[in-house]
Amino acid sequence: MKTIGVIGAGQMGAGIAQVSAQAGYRVLLSDVDQARAEKGKAGIAKLLARAVEKEKISADDRDAALARLECVGGVEAMGACDLVIEAATEKEAIKRQIFENVGRVLSDTAILASNTSSIPITRLAQASPDPARFMGVHFFNPVPVMGLIELIRGLATADATVAAVEAFGRSLGKEIVHANDAPGFIVNRVLLPMLNEACFALGEGVATIRDIDTAVKLGLNHPMGPLTLADFIGLDTCLDICRVLFEGTGDPKFRPAPLLVKYVEAGWVGKKCGRGFYDWTGPEPVPTR
Repeated sequence: MKTIGVIGAGQMGAGIAQVSAQAGYRVLLSDVDQARAEKGKAGIAKLLARAVEKEKISADDRDAALARLECVGGVEAMGACDLVIEAATEKEAIKRQIFENVGRVLSDTAILASNTSSIPITRLAQASPDPARFMGVHFFNPVPVMGLIELIRGLATADATVAAVEAFGRSLGKEIVHANDAPGFIVNRVLLPMLNEACFALGEGVATIRDIDTAVKLGLNHPMGPLTLADFIGLDTCLDICRVLFEGTGDPKFRPAPLLVKYVEAGWVGKKCGRGFYDWTGPEPVPTR
């Protein structure tokens, strides 16, 4: 592989584009328009500048990575890519439309992958030009820091597709795990019930936001509490994944907590909008309940 396409220049897409460019790949970063793609690249430039200041990379390495990263509007330029990774919002209808659009320009050897964190790969593959060349490649946020990629093959995914994407992931310096095409895959199948249960505990008055976070952080030796982590992930994304788990398994243990639903309905979806379980607009996060 030489050229990687990334569709979606938000936090996840920009992170995937950054690590790919730093690994030596030519990267095409796309969004709904050129301006959003350029905004994503500007964010990457800031992160790389910070890495130079901390002496984690050289200025030459930063400049080389940015030179390999090209912003495009739409998906028309993706025909030059060997691998295209979709990193749009966790909405199935949006992802399927992206696959249909990019499928019209992909070469007949290119691989199409989704960074979905929970939506079934076999079902998404129906919207791809060739399900044998389609699979899930789930990065974790923040992509430059987190060392894991989950690979998920659909029912029709070819062995050669899995091998090629695994080699790509390892070239980024990531550890690879393989998950079956089951709701939530590995990490979110385990993580989201914990975050959801923290929302239930808060809604039922078991403890305050700070005490729930402190108890889990120190009692379980986690780097941050579950409600803080939910704010970082995005409460809307957490809710989407809980719904996928609930609908995909039919198991009531995955039922979304009413308080989580209420926060999303209020538009309080976490750090990205400045307010979730914490108010993030000041110098220190402040609980919102």
